[in-house]
Amino acid sequence: MSSPTIPSVLFVCVHNAGRSQMAAAFLTRLGGDGVQVRSAGSAPADAVNPAVVEAMKEAGIDISAETPKVLTADAVQSSDVVITMGCGDACPYFPGKRYLDWTLDDPAGQGVQAVRPIRDEIERRVRGLLAELGIEVTR
Repeated sequence: MSSPTIPSVLFVCVHNAGRSQMAAAFLTRLGGDGVQVRSAGSAPADAVNPAVVEAMKEAGIDISAETPKVLTADAVQSSDVVITMGCGDACPYFPGKRYLDWTLDDPAGQGVQAVRPIRDEIERRVRGLLAELGIEVTR
């Protein structure tokens, strides 16, 4: 009897400094060992947005050590679900993958007060994704 495979989710936005970092952190926290999580950007920034780091810290998640990563075709190919967040045509497409596009405000250049509602919406969507994937929330 084989063990079930763990789904893999890739979050993609342009700079991998805000939305995709928050989504990956929430999915990692809430999905635990039930899901593999990646995030990347089509044009990664030098660092994660400080207002995003602060907003996530308020939610009890420390992403201060995270760094933006470049989007690769391998990352897309090795993911079951690819969730784009405003990366436009820069996101590679591979048949057989499940693609979702989450339209969310960009936290770039925003203060923590503007990031909070984006963070909360991302958490809501991540919880919905976990339910769709049949993964029990660990927290």
